[in-house]
Amino acid sequence: MSIGISVEHIGADPHGDRGGPAQPLLTVKKLVKHFDLKKSFLETLNGGGKVVRAVDGVDFKVLKGETLGVVGESGCGKSTTARLLMHLIEPSAGEIVFNGETVGSPALPLREYRRQVQMVFQDSYSSLNPRLTIQDSIAFGPQVHGVPKREALTRARDLLARVGLEPSRFAERYPHELSGGQRQRVNIARALASEPRLVILDEAVSALDKSVEAQVLNLLMDLKDEFGLTYIFISHDLHVVRYISDRVMVMYLGKVAETGPAEALFERPLHPYTRALLSSMPSMDPDHRTEEAPLAGDPPNPIDPPPGCRFHTRCPHAEAVCAQQVPSLESENGREAACLIHEPGSGHSDARAAIYAA
Repeated sequence: MSIGISVEHIGADPHGDRGGPAQPLLTVKKLVKHFDLKKSFLETLNGGGKVVRAVDGVDFKVLKGETLGVVGESGCGKSTTARLLMHLIEPSAGEIVFNGETVGSPALPLREYRRQVQMVFQDSYSSLNPRLTIQDSIAFGPQVHGVPKREALTRARDLLARVGLEPSRFAERYPHELSGGQRQRVNIARALASEPRLVILDEAVSALDKSVEAQVLNLLMDLKDEFGLTYIFISHDLHVVRYISDRVMVMYLGKVAETGPAEALFERPLHPYTRALLSSMPSMDPDHRTEEAPLAGDPPNPIDPPPGCRFHTRCPHAEAVCAQQVPSLESENGREAACLIHEPGSGHSDARAAIYAA
């Protein structure tokens, strides 16, 4: 069955840069999101109040055609960053640039940006309207963006077939009549229906059984190749992130700790947090076990993060300077790490130590 959507359009670069070096599709600059907590009476009188620093100055790029994996502990800001990218919540500060245009500018209105950037959420059930049939849910987005209803329904049925659900059996069903894996396939089809260029997958397979998870991961990789998509893949499962990602970004307490090619980052992490995080990965292979101490304790309170490097309260390599100086995201050989060990003039005794050399 042929897909009733333009394969050439999905993920295609209108400026035609195929064959050249990968260019940023998405650039995030100094992204910030602080949530105001409910003020007490005295705080209201004094004009003060506490805030949760969920995302606190995040910079990163997503290259065209790649899968960027995003990992970190619960509360590190992964899902908040995803919602900021979709403008489901408004950033406190920062800039999002998509394909060279600032999101929300006259050149790229928010409505058009949301057509080109779609999201698949973790909860496959609450993501779907229980009162709409499966085909109506998939066709809804294209209709919002001006596609005639008949064409949108044809597109929905074709996409159902592409994600492995026979339209004659599933098109007229409702979400409660499907399994979790089937609903997530519907959500993937719905994301593709608007012909996006970037798809954000926020814990999209974490609620699935392992056998179903593998099927959905392989489906995502096939669709990426077929439609030329770009992915941001958010997950707490490090094995899954390594399997699907081209590059990986590690977040800690609202900031970027490290980014780099997936295999290089997993084989030779540069940041102490990344090393500790990877040491927690279960493995039956003795060659892949590490002597690095597993990550212990809980992250600090995002309402009152520690000064200097935010990881210094749990870092086995921390020194006095780590509590005084905020590390910058140093870049070298296609990798970045926000650690004073990588800043020669930082005063850290292990700066440029061999075990962390890029």
